[in-house]
Amino acid sequence: MAAAAAGVGGQALGRSSFSRAASSKNASSSSSSPTASGVKLGPNGAAFVSSGIPDLDRILGGGFLLGSVVMVMEDSDAPHHLLLLRAFMAQGVVHKQPLLFAGPMKEPRSFLGALPAPVASSKEDARHRAMGGGASGDGRGNDEGLRIAWQYRKYFGDERTSGAEHRDNKQQEFSNDFDLRKPLERHLLNAQHIECLSTQDADTLSDLQDRCSTFISRHPRKDGGNLNAGRIAIQSLCAPQCGYFGKDWDMVSFMRSLKAMVRASNTVAIITFPYTVLSDSFCKRWQHLADTLLSIKAIPDEDKDLAKLLTGYQDMVGFLHVHKVAQTNSQVPVILEASTFSLKLRKRRSLVLERLNQAPVDGSSGPSSGSSSGSCSSSAQGSPLDS
Repeated sequence: MAAAAAGVGGQALGRSSFSRAASSKNASSSSSSPTASGVKLGPNGAAFVSSGIPDLDRILGGGFLLGSVVMVMEDSDAPHHLLLLRAFMAQGVVHKQPLLFAGPMKEPRSFLGALPAPVASSKEDARHRAMGGGASGDGRGNDEGLRIAWQYRKYFGDERTSGAEHRDNKQQEFSNDFDLRKPLERHLLNAQHIECLSTQDADTLSDLQDRCSTFISRHPRKDGGNLNAGRIAIQSLCAPQCGYFGKDWDMVSFMRSLKAMVRASNTVAIITFPYTVLSDSFCKRWQHLADTLLSIKAIPDEDKDLAKLLTGYQDMVGFLHVHKVAQTNSQVPVILEASTFSLKLRKRRSLVLERLNQAPVDGSSGPSSGSSSGSCSSSAQGSPLDS
C-alpha cells in the first residue's frame, strides 16, 4: 500500500495537474494552430475559406465550409453572379491556394484578367466596418472612433491594443476587400497552381469530371495539421453554349459525383448556373444537391416602388438571397439574421452586403406600415428562386 501510494505520489509529483493541463493545452493548440494561409477553424471541427466578401463570410458564420459545394443561381437580366465568382477566385489567388476554373468560353484563362485586386486601404475599411460604417460626411464618426480608441489605450494600455490590432491583422489575412476597378497583378495569375478548362465545346462532362477528380485528389481530408485548401470555380455549368446542354441527367450525375468527392477533401467548389434554362423539377434537384445555396437578383434601373420602401436604394446593384447554409457535425439549424441582403458598392469599388432597411413611412398611413414591410419582403424575396 505504501509503495503504491508512493508510486502514485511520485507520479503526481512527476506530473502535476498544472503540467497536465499545460501539456493538454499545448497539444490542443498545436493541433489547431498550424493552419494554412486563408483557412480558419470554426466550431465542431469545421474549417472555412473566405468567399472574398467579408460581409458574406460573416453572414455564413465564417465563410465557405471546406468540403462543401456552393451553388449560385444566376440572374438572366444581369451577370451579377460574376461578382461573387471573381471575389472567390481572387481570394484564393491572393492566398496562393490551388485553383481550378472551368467556364463556357474558348479561352478560360482570359477570365483571370478580370479578377479584382485587394484594396490597398483594406485595413481602414475593416475598421470602418467594425465601427458600424456609420461615419457622417463631416467626419464626426471618425472623431468618435478615434476618441474611443484613445480611451481604450489609456485605460488598458498598449499591450491589449496591440493584441486587438494583431487579431485584426489575422482577420485581414483571412478575408480581403477587393477593388473591382483594379485588376489583379499579372505575376499572381501566372502561378503554377491555377488550372483552366473550357466547357464550351465539350459534348460530355467526363473531361470536367476527370479534371475535378485529379484536382481534388491532391487535397485529401485532414482533420489535423496544415490544412491546405483547394478551390474549384465552375461558371454557368448548364449554359446553352455548352455541348452537353440538355443532358439533364448527366449534369445531375456529375453534381452528385462532385459533391461526394468534395466532401471527402479539403476543397470548396462554387458553381453558378442559369436556373431559367432548367425545368422546374431539375432546378429543384440542383438546389437540393447544394450544401450552400445562394441566388442573386439585379435591381431594375428605376423601380419607384422599391425606392420608396428601401433606404439607400440608389447605391444598390442587386439583392443576395441565402437559401441554405452548409453545416457540419451539428443538427442545429443555422438561423440567419436575415435571408435577403442588399448588394452595394462602397466607394464604387468594394462589394458590401447590408440588411434591408425600410424607409420611413408617412405617419398618416397608420397601420398600413406593417403591410408596407410585407410588400418590401415580398418584392425582395418573393420569387421562383425560393427552394
